[in-house]
Amino acid sequence: MFWKVKGKLFDLSGRPLVMGILNVTPDSFSDGGTHFTIDSAVDHALRMEDQGADIIDIGGESTRPGAIPVSLEDEKARVLPVVEKLASRLNACISIDTTKCCLAEAAIDLGAHIINDISALTFDPGMLELAGKKNCGWIIMHIKGTPANMQQNPCYDDVVSEVSSFLSQRFQIMVDAGVDPLAVSLDPGIGFGKTFDHNLELITGYNSLKKIGLPVCLGVSRKKFLQTLLGRKMEERLAGTLAVLAYSLLHDSAQIFRVHDVIQARDLVTTIKALESFTMKQNLF
Repeated sequence: MFWKVKGKLFDLSGRPLVMGILNVTPDSFSDGGTHFTIDSAVDHALRMEDQGADIIDIGGESTRPGAIPVSLEDEKARVLPVVEKLASRLNACISIDTTKCCLAEAAIDLGAHIINDISALTFDPGMLELAGKKNCGWIIMHIKGTPANMQQNPCYDDVVSEVSSFLSQRFQIMVDAGVDPLAVSLDPGIGFGKTFDHNLELITGYNSLKKIGLPVCLGVSRKKFLQTLLGRKMEERLAGTLAVLAYSLLHDSAQIFRVHDVIQARDLVTTIKALESFTMKQNLF
């Protein structure tokens, strides 16, 4: 499986890519305010690259449940100076977590490689036109509603089938608009308009997404369903996060891991892949 990202072609058959989360926001659910200044954000991005991040995902608007929308100008002021400073300093790819086409285009022009759109290009009509003319990577996610209302009693007849169908349809719309099919990755949207059971169904019902044949980005880092499952506070959800990543790695159900804790995620991937390789060698003799 391959993913084409603005001139780079990732071979995802070897190991999942690790995407480090960089929230340049005052109100994100996990680390809001921690990296809100430009210098702090740049330092954290460079640190995550040193820890093994393949991608740095920069977001200037919180999408936690109940989040208040941010204006385009505020989001630009938060994100673009960070992109500009990092574009010449990172070897890792730069991803922009946004639903706004004007910000996405400006970020790509400054050197970003990927647009990560939680709405699968539905919140801003201009995003689809942008997708057809910009040579970059895309992550399209399923969300039911908006961050402000998505957790208000989300209902599905069959969450796995409905999410897979939606993402497949959005992918085809992008291809019809001129997007390179190899440039698109899918995100089932864990926690975005999903109950606890919906999240577990999506994590374990991976075969439906795999049939689409595109890379899958999995974002479960520190999310609330782990609190429900484990009874753990935000800062105590690392083990739960890593357990889900390990499950996904062993079942080859995701090729991109979006995480806060880069070094732990990279160590998990390296260790499991080493054990798998050793087991294969042993079985040859």
